[in-house]
Amino acid sequence: MDTTQLTTGFTKAFGTAPENLYFAPGRINLIGEHTDYNGGHVFPCAISLGTYAAVGANAQNTLRLISGNFEANGVITIALAQLDTPKENLWSDYFKGMAQILQAHGAKFTHGLDIYIYGNLPNGAGLSSSASLELLAGTILNDRFAGGFAMLDLIKFGQKVENNYIGVNSGIMDQFAIGMGQANRATFMDTNTLTYESVPVALGNNVILIMNTNKRRELTDSKYNERRRECEQALAHLQTKLNIKSLGELTEDQFDQNSYLIYDPTLIRRARHAVWENQRTLKAVAALKAGDLATFSHLISASGVSLAYDYEVTGKELDILVQTALQQPGVLGARMTGAGFGGCAIAIVNKHAVAAVKTAVGAAYEKTIGYPADFYVAEIADGPKAL
Repeated sequence: MDTTQLTTGFTKAFGTAPENLYFAPGRINLIGEHTDYNGGHVFPCAISLGTYAAVGANAQNTLRLISGNFEANGVITIALAQLDTPKENLWSDYFKGMAQILQAHGAKFTHGLDIYIYGNLPNGAGLSSSASLELLAGTILNDRFAGGFAMLDLIKFGQKVENNYIGVNSGIMDQFAIGMGQANRATFMDTNTLTYESVPVALGNNVILIMNTNKRRELTDSKYNERRRECEQALAHLQTKLNIKSLGELTEDQFDQNSYLIYDPTLIRRARHAVWENQRTLKAVAALKAGDLATFSHLISASGVSLAYDYEVTGKELDILVQTALQQPGVLGARMTGAGFGGCAIAIVNKHAVAAVKTAVGAAYEKTIGYPADFYVAEIADGPKAL
């Protein structure tokens, strides 16, 4: 993104030039979907699309926030002495929530800040625009006020904002993927222990194509919490005989041999996805390390089938994108990414086939759904930083 848009937007809103520029990426999950709250592994990466900010000091002891994406809201003013006020169901809640938590952990906000924000992540598309904004806020406040917080602290604070302030019962993967982002590397993480490994993603002549349904998904309104409950119920049945703390502890065979303990067709499918998806993620990372891109891509596609049929979190919009993509020459693998119920899918595509894939998938999508999809080639990017 051209940063002149940031400086121009800031100057127009506040009448002075900004002092600092910042960026926090969005994220995609390559594989390991709906495993983060089931004690499994995930394999996400930060992407080159994200959220930008231009920042300057003010003498009013307030945060004055404006978004180029939500200009109708104008400048939102938050008094630093009154950060504990309830959320207002505005985009600024994510920023205020981070400020509250940093302050509660000892940050000293000695003056106000003027902040102009602009994001090029499609809103509500499942690319973690909210986590991007949280980590951007944390990075700005930590940097400007010498907070001394490590990135892992900011990651945990971001999850607390989601869970305790916004009210979304999400795991830590989104914030972790963004905070630990590195160019051309993905983060292989055990969600039980938060131990992680940065793994090179060598795609050769292939790129990651993001396919956006343009159907907004709102986590708080979706069946996300319902899926969590179903997995918890299945786990409780298994725990009547098995000494396990999470579904992620089981192999495929262990699950199959003990699924009689669940004996409910829906709960079996939900738990099976959690168990097998975790194992697919382990195999996918091993394949990538071995340079076996074909197996890695096949596992991505298998993940998509499980998400559609066992976990039932796709819907016709995502299904047509994925199924049509898989029929195209040059596509190695494809699946939905994120929570589902709309949002985005990803495909591993030969770079010479990208234009043809966009055309074919776009035409099939618009014919079936009635409005167009959007497509972006994603580069794997660094985490939050001052520019």
